[in-house]
Amino acid sequence: MTEAVATAGPAGGAHSTGSLTPGQVSPLDQVKLFESKYDPVSVQILEGLPIERTWRCLELGPGAGSMATWLAGRAGQGSVLAVDVDISHLADVRAPNLTIRQGDVAEQDFADGSFDLIYARAVFEHLDDPRRTLERVLRWLAPGGWLVLEDFYYLPPEHATTDVGRTLIAGYLKRMAGQGADLWWGRRLPATLAQAGLTSVASRVTPAGPGQSDVDTELIALRLRQEGHALVDSGLVTAEQLSGFLDSLATGHARDITTLLVSAWGRRATA
Repeated sequence: MTEAVATAGPAGGAHSTGSLTPGQVSPLDQVKLFESKYDPVSVQILEGLPIERTWRCLELGPGAGSMATWLAGRAGQGSVLAVDVDISHLADVRAPNLTIRQGDVAEQDFADGSFDLIYARAVFEHLDDPRRTLERVLRWLAPGGWLVLEDFYYLPPEHATTDVGRTLIAGYLKRMAGQGADLWWGRRLPATLAQAGLTSVASRVTPAGPGQSDVDTELIALRLRQEGHALVDSGLVTAEQLSGFLDSLATGHARDITTLLVSAWGRRATA
């Protein structure tokens, strides 16, 4: 990552933009930063599975396509299908064995046993009924196939390390919940996979928050620059609170663990 630079955000606060080019920020930047934060975790987990070159893989919610591209290389003689409701960030993603399809996982259906690996990150927490969707997705797994899900568990905002952090995080989570996100789904992932009958269930937790890494801080600053106005407009936080938090990101004084990415995986029984 390049050295961080300071620019002015929507509320007038200076904050880190790191590798981003000032004045050229787009929603795609946020997606790519998200991938740069979490791809190393996802790749390490997937590399621990016995993925064969001929496997049929499905990724749900591929974002900007970094993991779909990685899977296409790993299963070079197999296939990868990437399905997302928004495929606008995937226009330049290409691989000979990669197919991109626009669709909603809540409405998609495939024949039983269609895939040897199904992977999704930060998808199920946004579904109206993630357990019911999971039951359907599990049918798509071939016997012996693997399911890898990664979703977030959002820590209580009242435990944040600063007053402005508590207010801002509470406002952000309230907005997410209002949009239908399940803020605690990630915590239930390992138990849910085990209860669904998968074997060899394992899990891993990755902390995130301001100051956890340069990418964490940069991602939070970008997200607030793009979405913070909605918090202000809805009265969840004030412009001064938003600006103050962005200032604290720039100085490095904002250090906290606000979120945990819970990665869980398991295998469908062979008989």
